Order: sequence, then structure tokens, then C-alpha cells
Amino acid sequence: MACDLTPQYRPAFHYTPAANWMNDPNGLVFHQGRYHLFYQYHPDGPTWGPMHWGHATSTDLLHWQEHPVALAPDALGMIFSGSAVVDHDNRSGLGAEGVAPLVAMFTHHRPADAQAGVASLEQQSLAVSLDDGRTWVKFEGNPVLPNPGLKDFRDPKLCWLAARQRWLAVVACGDCMRFYSSPDLKSWALESQFTHDLGSDGVWECGDLFPLHDAAGATWWVLLVSVTLGGPNGGSSTLYFIGDFDGHRFTPLDTQIRWLDFGPDNYAGVTWSGVDERALFIGWMSNWLYAASVPTSPWRSAMTMPRELQLRMSEDGPRVASVPARELLSLQGPATLALREVSLPLPLDLDAGLRAAVGVFVLRLEIDALRSFSLSLGSPGGDELLIGYDRDRTAWFIDRRRAGRVDFHPQFAGCHSAPRLATAPQSDLQLYVDATSVELFADDGLTAMTCLFFPREPFASMTLSSTDGLKLGALAVHPLGAGRGS
Repeated sequence: MACDLTPQYRPAFHYTPAANWMNDPNGLVFHQGRYHLFYQYHPDGPTWGPMHWGHATSTDLLHWQEHPVALAPDALGMIFSGSAVVDHDNRSGLGAEGVAPLVAMFTHHRPADAQAGVASLEQQSLAVSLDDGRTWVKFEGNPVLPNPGLKDFRDPKLCWLAARQRWLAVVACGDCMRFYSSPDLKSWALESQFTHDLGSDGVWECGDLFPLHDAAGATWWVLLVSVTLGGPNGGSSTLYFIGDFDGHRFTPLDTQIRWLDFGPDNYAGVTWSGVDERALFIGWMSNWLYAASVPTSPWRSAMTMPRELQLRMSEDGPRVASVPARELLSLQGPATLALREVSLPLPLDLDAGLRAAVGVFVLRLEIDALRSFSLSLGSPGGDELLIGYDRDRTAWFIDRRRAGRVDFHPQFAGCHSAPRLATAPQSDLQLYVDATSVELFADDGLTAMTCLFFPREPFASMTLSSTDGLKLGALAVHPLGAGRGS
């Protein structure tokens, strides 16, 4: 249902389309100094509909220029999720003399087949661009990877295997990931598949496979899996496995399920191709439980801020940490509040820092002795967002039950928690707060949480309190400038 225009909910530094529905990030590729962000898009309305690929570009991951639709539905179906790469050596034969093509691999989805109960409704196809992604032409030989008889067969994620001189495509297949290889992006052979009992009925989507290096220089392979149901705080979420990939088969280190982000609002995220020195990630900042109901207009949905995925060794073995992309530092202004060596339990009034940051800020805490605490963001009308740590449960939390509008869906309100994955008494916390979101990074990124909220009026007060002796080495509030650029 349409709602009134809500400019107060437009993020300052998260990407949103000017209007209409958006979900999964697609086709993330860095080429000729520009980051390309394609995404699932319905250009004719604020709810999910016939899927296209929307398109935006940036030179710094912060200021985005929205472009016309890149891929539209055709006789083979809607344009579902996928990925894009630079075919530097023109192995596909789709380039031109002196021009390395951008090649996108995506899922064609036939809604008529879905309604008729036909299993093979999804197939993988190609499109090519010879002008740095401005225009795209679909390959005449589509589909290049026909459906082998599976109900769910989608979201191909491409990467180049230098050791084998072949392309790899990770394809989500209901309750598993399949790995296909190709010498030319057009002819594909099944290599293997990986599955695991997740204990839920959620469908696997949006796989990604990439290497990360530990502090000793050893290489580990990370497999991302997004699941439509069964997230740690309900609904859709993204998990990962760590292991080895020999060019043919992924072998996990163990069977443990590890969540990339414990909050309710980070889904379908993948990494950029063409960025060699780091694993650069972005996700869809929503949840399938209530995505169609969030009270924003004329657009619906935003992307998370970009993050770097890094490998950390913990007492529980290797884990993937999420840290804000280094580019975000350029948005940060001088501290509006800076304190050192603070001891609670008395409530600490941070209102001046909040007002000077105009409600869009990053708060950083260096914690000498971690104890239970809560940070309260409040409005004059009584809305309150609570963020903090519960020592009894050894868990970080974000409580949005009273943080403004929660009536638009029965599963939106909640107190969401994440286990602390570090054991040292010292800790660190970063909170990135935008118009309708908070992204939490704790313990050098070992714990991440993303959470939406919709205050009825801007937050005007901020208080930090603890009942059992929180000791801070430092506290700082920095305003964040506008970044989305449209």
C-alpha cells in the first residue's frame, strides 16, 4: 500500500534509488575507476514486481549516480540476481578490438512457468557491455546454463580461477550451492555441489566464494550463503562457511554455522569483482519478512554501507570480520564530543554531541572493562532506540521495540541480539547511525549487526548508562556528511 512521501527517512550515506522498489545487489564490478552497483529493481512501483537490473555508479563508494535500467525482462523472463566481471582477455569472444567486455551472468526467471508448476523456470544467461556498463546487449545464445530440472536455480556469482584458467560460477540451488566451470563464460560444466543442514526451511540464495588470508599469510576460502528463513533474529540473513577450495570442490573446515551479520536487516550481500586487494561487500538493508511494508516513499529499501571482510583468528578458529570500508572516513567530520577515561554507572548525557552531529553520526567506544551498558537515543515524543551489551547473556543488543513506527508489520518490533565472540575484558564498538538505520561493529568487526528503525521525529537525546561499572578508555561522536549524492 502506498504511503505519504517520507523525505525524513531518506538516508544520508546509504544508497537508495530515487523511487520504487529495490532489493538484492547484483553485478558488483570495479572497472576503469568506477564501482558499478546493479540491483534488483521494479521501476514501476514500490513493491516487488517484474524484476529488472537497476544501475548506479560511484568513484568512492559514497556518492552514487543513478543510471537508467540496465537489463529489462524479455521473452525468457524476468532478470533475477547475478554478477558481472571484466573479461580482460576476451575469452568469451564477446569483446571488440581493443575493448575488454564487461560480461554479466544473471538468472532468467519465467513467472508463467512458476504459476504452471513447471520446475525448470530459472536459467542462467549472459549480457555484454562494451561501453563501461552504460548499455548492455543480451547474448544471442541465451540461456548459456539451462536448468537441470531444479525448482530453484539462480543467482550466479562469477570469479576467475587463475590456477585453472577457467571461470567459476556459484549457483544457488534450493538447499545447496553448485559450482560450474567454463573456459569462455558460454559453455559450462558441473564441478561439484555443497550442502549443509541449516535446520530451517529457508531457500539458499546469492552465493559467493572468495579467498581471504590470515595473519600468517595462509589462504582460506569463504562461501557466503543467504537464506530466506532461519536468520539469528528471524527471517532472512546471510551466513558463511570457511574452508578450502581446490578449484573443483569446496571443503568446509567444520559444520558450524557462522552468521556474517546478526542483525535483522542485512541480506543477499556479495563482494565486488575487480577489487584485488580486499573483499569489498555490500548487502540489501532489509528483511523479506517486512520489506514490502516499511514506511518509506517514493522509494523502498536501501543498501548497507560498504564493508571490508577480513579474516580473524578467534578461540573458536577463523572467523570473518566485517569492518566499515575505509572510504567512509572521508565522510567523518571533527568530533562533536570527545571524552577519555570515563567510568560509569552514572548516566552520561551525550545530547550536545548528538545535536551537533544532526543525528547522522558514528559513535566510537574504546572499552577498558566491558560490563552491561545501554545507549539510549530518544525523541521528545517518547521514541527510544536502545543499543548495548548484556553481560549476563554475553550478548550485544539493539532494541527497536519503542524506536518509532513499528505498526506497519507484526514482525518488525523486537530486541535483537548477537553473541559476543571475543573473550578479553577490553572491547571496542562503532555505531554508524543514519536516518533509519544503525550498523554496529564490535570487537574489531567480529560481531556486526544491522538494524532499521523509523522514528516519528528526530532523536534529540542520547544517554549512556551502566549499572555495573563500565570503564571507557575513550568515547567520541563524529558527524557524517551526506554521501549518497542523488
